[in-house]
Amino acid sequence: MNHHPEPVVTTAQGAVRGLRQEDGTAAFLNIPYAAPPLGAGRFAPPRPHEPWDGVRDATVPGPNAPQSERRLGSIDMAPYFGTGWSRGEDYLTVNVFTPATGAGDLPVMVFVHGGGFVAGSTRSAMYDGSAFARDGVVLVTLNYRLGIAGFLDIPGAPANRGLLDVVAALRWVRENVSAFGGNPHHVTLFGQSAGATVVGGVLATPEADGLFRRAIVQSGSGLGAFTPEQAARVTAAAAQALGVEPHVDAFAGIPDERLVEAASGLAGIDLRTGTHFDPLIGLSPFSLVLDTQPAASVAAGRAADVDLLVGTNTEEGNLYLVPVGKYATSTAADVDEAAARAHPDPAQLVAAYRTSRPEATFAELRSAVMADALFGAGSRALASAHATHPRAATYAYEFAWRSRALDGELGATHAVELPFVFDLADRPELNGPAALLGPEQAPADLAARVHATWIRFARTGDPGWDPYDTDRRATMRIDAEWSQTDDPRSKEREVWS
Repeated sequence: MNHHPEPVVTTAQGAVRGLRQEDGTAAFLNIPYAAPPLGAGRFAPPRPHEPWDGVRDATVPGPNAPQSERRLGSIDMAPYFGTGWSRGEDYLTVNVFTPATGAGDLPVMVFVHGGGFVAGSTRSAMYDGSAFARDGVVLVTLNYRLGIAGFLDIPGAPANRGLLDVVAALRWVRENVSAFGGNPHHVTLFGQSAGATVVGGVLATPEADGLFRRAIVQSGSGLGAFTPEQAARVTAAAAQALGVEPHVDAFAGIPDERLVEAASGLAGIDLRTGTHFDPLIGLSPFSLVLDTQPAASVAAGRAADVDLLVGTNTEEGNLYLVPVGKYATSTAADVDEAAARAHPDPAQLVAAYRTSRPEATFAELRSAVMADALFGAGSRALASAHATHPRAATYAYEFAWRSRALDGELGATHAVELPFVFDLADRPELNGPAALLGPEQAPADLAARVHATWIRFARTGDPGWDPYDTDRRATMRIDAEWSQTDDPRSKEREVWS
């Protein structure tokens, strides 16, 4: 029997009715933070949502951004990416998980999902914020525009519309979160993968100043943005695929189905230019589009008063190789090719990795080079840039726990830290031979400890180890045992700088 009435909260746009959970916390799903992006509005900045009369139902998951289903070979990524497009116009929404409604002073954490800038949503099982609410945090997850609507750089349209959505969601939080028990001046913005790269972009966005005081970048990159020249190649290819001129007026009339279809056909464009490498090494034709990389903006003093926690996983690259059968078959030529995609002196790069990993197989070297090209070098650059401004703290971690999925090969791969951060590592859909966490139970206390550490950082600005500075580069290595190291992989770091 449910003796608690369903909670009702009044936001600036109208009242919403949520769900009371068994532990007494509450969940509010599918609350709009911006108007539905329709027609030409898909390529415009987010606009405020119209108010509504009466009480809006916030008890069932809502629609998400147009996207195609994203698969990664033999690993089940549905808990992470979701199951594709759940149609509906009003998808610029947040989910709010809270321990208490009514005036409160609780820390707030706002999460930006990953998915290569083309997939993912708040509907994914991985982003159930109940454990945060249970532990005294108001957790907000959000949808943002993806693919062509979110990130294609179209003449006549503002760039990085998906990022503008995240800033609009932060504004919604500032205006409304106190009604859900949260402190609007105690907000931590965090994200993973593409979502972490977006968080890095938000750090560099003046319009977001003052909307959050801490940030966590999980497997993102402060060097992950395309130059306008690179982005223009993707735009030209998209316009050609759609048979229209590369201008916003031509895109405005194209239905979402065709945009999604065109986006999935854009893979494989060579984005290397005379001056720049492809920061996503061919894995996605969408990213932020900026004249200046977020790490450079942060080095110049942006977000100097925001506490920052940044980290990567030990074997990020495995996710792009193991599930698609490309890992064990790796050759010396594959290692060289990965290096050539990512670095002006590939031979020097490979030599540095061989020196620092004398026992490594070709598969391990290839994965390591991909990992640093995608996440490692750009995460270190962001941490180092931030650490040059000592007004706020900088911390670094490396997540090293190895999943035994796919015959033990998946390892400490991309995304494997997420179930620990959300304290969901015991969920049945995350465990099994083809599930992200593999067939064996993760160490019982690891999820509790990682989750508590993220909350501690959000509450206090201190995760519990030494700050990162550009001399020592103190980094916490998170595994069954935790150990702090100074300047891990210094030879590899040097070859990227």
